[in-house]
Amino acid sequence: MSPVPNKAPEPPRKGEFEKSLTRLEEVVKRLESTDLSLDEAMKLFEEGVKLSRDCQKQLEEAEGRVEILLRKADGKIQAEPFETNEDDSQSR
Repeated sequence: MSPVPNKAPEPPRKGEFEKSLTRLEEVVKRLESTDLSLDEAMKLFEEGVKLSRDCQKQLEEAEGRVEILLRKADGKIQAEPFETNEDDSQSR
């Protein structure tokens, strides 16, 4: 069997981003505590950096998928502002 060319990357499992972000928040809170040894702090920092990069990568992939969905028939991307509920509540 030959591999399928141009196969789209498999989307992240549902909830993976949220789990990573939650764990990153836990790591940050733990790093802010004063009862860590240097070794513990370094391990947590390394984990936090990895989690941060993973989250950033997932956000970039999601942005790419959104751009594909917004692509017009002529191949140009039509940018549209993204409004969140937070933006709506601040404008009132």
